Amino acid sequence: MYILISLIGGLGLFLYGMNIMGEGLQKSTGPKLEKAIELLTSNVVMGVLVGAVVTGIIQSSGAMVVGFVNAGIMTLYQAIGIIMGANIGTTVTAQLVSFDVSILSSIALGIGIVLYMIGLKSKPTLKNISEILIGFAILFIGMRFMKDAVAPLSEYPFVRSILANIANQPILALIAGFLMTTCLQSSSASMGILIALASQGLMPLHGALPILYGDNIGSCTTSLLSSIGTNKNAKRAALMHLCFNVIGTLLFMFILSKPIAMIVTRLNPTDISRQIANSHTLFNLINVVLLLPFSKYIVKLAMLIIPDKGEEKESDEKVIKYLDERMLETPSIAFGNTIKEVLRMGRNSKKSLIFSMDGLLKKSQEDVNMTFEKEKIVNEQQRKILDYLIKLSNKTLDNKMRFSLDLLFHTVNDIERISDLSENIAELGQLSINSNAKLSDSAKDEIVEIYNKVLECYNLALNAMKDNNTSIAKDVLKLESEVDMLEKAYKNKHMERINYNSCSIDDGIIYLDLLTNLERISDHCASIAKRVIKINEH
Repeated sequence: MYILISLIGGLGLFLYGMNIMGEGLQKSTGPKLEKAIELLTSNVVMGVLVGAVVTGIIQSSGAMVVGFVNAGIMTLYQAIGIIMGANIGTTVTAQLVSFDVSILSSIALGIGIVLYMIGLKSKPTLKNISEILIGFAILFIGMRFMKDAVAPLSEYPFVRSILANIANQPILALIAGFLMTTCLQSSSASMGILIALASQGLMPLHGALPILYGDNIGSCTTSLLSSIGTNKNAKRAALMHLCFNVIGTLLFMFILSKPIAMIVTRLNPTDISRQIANSHTLFNLINVVLLLPFSKYIVKLAMLIIPDKGEEKESDEKVIKYLDERMLETPSIAFGNTIKEVLRMGRNSKKSLIFSMDGLLKKSQEDVNMTFEKEKIVNEQQRKILDYLIKLSNKTLDNKMRFSLDLLFHTVNDIERISDLSENIAELGQLSINSNAKLSDSAKDEIVEIYNKVLECYNLALNAMKDNNTSIAKDVLKLESEVDMLEKAYKNKHMERINYNSCSIDDGIIYLDLLTNLERISDHCASIAKRVIKINEH
């Protein structure tokens, strides 16, 4: 019982250290992670590089890839490169823990705690570095605990007999590796346990290799489970991950296992921990090199197993396109995708404005109806985005992202209010159609002029948010001031028309309400722009 409790404690520290180190790396490299994802093209080699780098940092990408594919951000041909690269990225932890760096980890812990105390209040960069160092140290402390916990097992003949039996039956060892990773939901953790057992003389290399292969197949269960309830392409992405690892395992089990064992034994004749870590790295590297030329066929195999019957909606027709809860585990990427979704909501709101003005100016019932339909979509987008933002706000974020996230709540509401005001304009259009109201030529010209400025103002506000551009945001504020002045000037002109009886009271009410709604839309555009300026000042 003591051995089990110690092993569980060590495993807990191992996972906790890996989590802290990963969070520190994510916060330090957040913007770079977003840029890495943006580098994706149909070039599968670039996908491999991006997958290796991102997974090396966050130590989890299977579910993330499923999320990207599910959102339509990534094609299957891009996903296969990421999946291959991710397998290489997962070898980082095994390489780290295979070294005996007890003194180094103690130094890292001491330095990390000092930096954490210094950067706790005013220096987030130091705080992020401290988290990386503390996580690194805890990772090795957990590994040491696991090694110490399993050491007494060598004194029990029954345990040695069971492990020897597993080691001498490759299929049984493969299943053991698969089950261990499936239960732990972490190939890094199962590799840590395997290295701990081997370091105490409980698992020879010839037995560790099939367990290692089983670990790689077990790592697919995370993406397979996360694909439940997703679209067909996301399910195919999870299946491609499984196919890639199964094909690689078959190649190594029956053909390449002995050559790998010879290479790693020659590199480190007496260090079983390094032999296992190197075997893990070579397995994934060679697997990628061998299967990379056949990546398109792996995609086609997944499409053959899960055929496309064409009944699913295109991602552009969905209410929500870029948001996926799987990405919440990587907050920097999740935040970037939230910005994309808010901009998408903004474009829908802009369409609502355009339809409403066309409905009023052209007396088009179809455009009026389209405004009402778009407004419903924007309302649904608002609800889902705000729900996602709340979940994201509960994650570990750096100071700038936290500040931006808080402001984003208000931006979403501004965009929804613009859609509401567009609906008001559509209702004025409906009133104009029903009552056959008619604006004078001068009134119509004034409305068109102020509308064009408001539309330009809205376009600039969305561009300022998209590019996080202070200069564009300041242009929005200038335009908003012009709209304010035009509204006051045109209201005065309208009073003159009323005095000269060149405009009816009913038509005048529509005109004044229209001016007010357009001016209020420009106010919301200015609010969006001001937040862009605040973020850059912060």
